[in-house]
Amino acid sequence: MRLLIVEDEKDLANVMKKGLQEQSFTVEAAYDGNEGLYMAENYEFDAIILDIMLPGMDGLTLLKKLRTSGRTVPVILLTARGDVEDRIAGLNIGADDYLPKPFEFSELLARLRAVIRRNKGHSASLLALGDLEVDVNAHEVTRDGREIHLSAKEYMILEYFLLNIGRIISRSELIAHVYGTDFDLDSNVIDVYINYVRNKVDKGFTKKLIHTVRGSGYIMKQG
Repeated sequence: MRLLIVEDEKDLANVMKKGLQEQSFTVEAAYDGNEGLYMAENYEFDAIILDIMLPGMDGLTLLKKLRTSGRTVPVILLTARGDVEDRIAGLNIGADDYLPKPFEFSELLARLRAVIRRNKGHSASLLALGDLEVDVNAHEVTRDGREIHLSAKEYMILEYFLLNIGRIISRSELIAHVYGTDFDLDSNVIDVYINYVRNKVDKGFTKKLIHTVRGSGYIMKQG
């Protein structure tokens, strides 16, 4: 999953970025509202963590511009504790959730996972297709009751597939969500990791779940 943090307190932004990367997220950061709006409008993210008090453009204005342009990316607002009016304004504009500062990282993580799942049409923390199941909180993967061990990158690929079942995903989209915008699109590393995932998830099973769509990318579906 690919996240954007828009936060002018660089120490806080970097702590969040490091912690989320350790939880298998791909994370990019912007340190003012104008930069945050540019990135949100020009790149695809699975969720945005947005501070309200920002230089250049405040978070509520940024959020309003995103929603006015039709972008539905989930947004979690970071607000000052006790600032109820900003929270209400943010929710009315289209924020998906809010978190008062200071906050526990574990709560931020739980709220992020929840808004991403809801945006993809999943309410539970368990993603499944046929006999394949993934517990997104514990990062546990099983197929037909057998535990499957994945590396961090392999897990990120599988989770993204499961959140987009039945939709063709291009190589470039997958690279952006797993590695970020600076990764070389001509590299074959992503193809190597997809093969790793297929070998672990599909090998030995009659029904294959990850399929190549020639000239377009990949799709996860049964049969």
